Amino acid sequence: MRKDRRTKMKGRVSRIGSYAIASSMRDHPHQPSITCTTFNILAPIYKRLSHKDQNCRESDFRAYWLARNQRILDSLLYERSSIICLQEFWVGNEELVNMYEKRLGDAGYLNFKLGRTNNRGDGLLTAVHKDYFRVISYRELLFNDFGDRVAQLLHVELVAPSSQCRNNDTCQEILIVNTHLLFPHDSSLCIVRLHQVYKILQCVESYQKEYKLNPLPILLCGDWNGSKRGHVYKFLRSQGFESSYDTAHQYTDADAHKWVSHLNHRGNVCGVDFIWLLNPNKYRKLLQTSWSEAVFGMFKNQLRKASLTAEDAFAFLKDDNDGDYITYSGFCEALRQLNIIGHCHGLSVEETKDLWVQADIDGNGVVDYKEFKQRIWNPSWSEQRDEQSNEVQDGQYKKEQAIGFSVKNAVLFPPEVEKGRWPEHYSLSDHARLTVVLSPIKMPVPTSQLTS
Repeated sequence: MRKDRRTKMKGRVSRIGSYAIASSMRDHPHQPSITCTTFNILAPIYKRLSHKDQNCRESDFRAYWLARNQRILDSLLYERSSIICLQEFWVGNEELVNMYEKRLGDAGYLNFKLGRTNNRGDGLLTAVHKDYFRVISYRELLFNDFGDRVAQLLHVELVAPSSQCRNNDTCQEILIVNTHLLFPHDSSLCIVRLHQVYKILQCVESYQKEYKLNPLPILLCGDWNGSKRGHVYKFLRSQGFESSYDTAHQYTDADAHKWVSHLNHRGNVCGVDFIWLLNPNKYRKLLQTSWSEAVFGMFKNQLRKASLTAEDAFAFLKDDNDGDYITYSGFCEALRQLNIIGHCHGLSVEETKDLWVQADIDGNGVVDYKEFKQRIWNPSWSEQRDEQSNEVQDGQYKKEQAIGFSVKNAVLFPPEVEKGRWPEHYSLSDHARLTVVLSPIKMPVPTSQLTS
């Protein structure tokens, strides 16, 4: 009897997040909604069972990992999101893979799994429900860099188009990405993480160009292993992406500690799990421009940590000459000292030259103080993005309409993490589960973003 009571209590607790999502969908009965869940489910090969014995892993005890993953599946199937993106999926265990594929398949999901390169043992699983989506295309992205990270790209179409779609014969299509970025074990890996995001966005951009797609919503889901204060976050914001959870709760970029989603191996709690949304009407900088700004932002951040002012930083960069300018050799030496180049994970020679071209505005072979201020010690990206976005909104739209999404709700489970606390007795994973509710809406598209 006591065991049954505990089971019922656990079931009630696990349904709190699902109830909030279901309530949100009931509040908007005339608006067709989809739900998207991202969840790092902590691969058994990484889950430690003892603090004293670091080699004692859950993967060695079938009863433990089997029971935990059955509970994870129970929660996912109860919630029944239209899109499920899992990270740290134990692709190396056939029994676990078959269990997920069978139970999700029986529930109506189409499943796509992808292991990390070099047989790391874990990977990604993306599942989309057949009642909601038809899969147009599926692609895999292998970074083949430090950490053996991967990403999945799905191009899907809503099976039952919304009323907005039927009125103008525009079908609702979405690009979905699932990924798990490298953990920043030290500062030299920051550039690797930026590289990984850059490659994902390049892949998405190339796919859109290859199939001559007009702007459509893009969802980037996963464990980004970085907080709202990090360079990856700022890079994605500079490309027009919004954090759906923050949008739902009206949090700003500065609200870095309102919520958490991960208790990491160092014992720190942080918010690292995101479902990023890019709507068709969002202004997008050139990807190369955002990449350059991201690297310069990292450069500037390291100089600021050393308490350098703009004048000090300029002097640091031009240390190899007596003139009032920076040479390419001085630029490279500064990047080397800041650990951005000069090692196997750093910028390549070509990427370094591209940065120099961005900084040398007039192309005379040196960078003066004005160019340094404009391109390296520049204003914040969010300010630039907002200014340019407002310019687009002030009348530069064509009459064509696209279908995007509004964020109706977003819930993290367990609920304590929404208050910035990690619950003591939560055992499903070392990550929280994030689910968002999205409703299709018509929106005007900037002239420059239409391909036809």
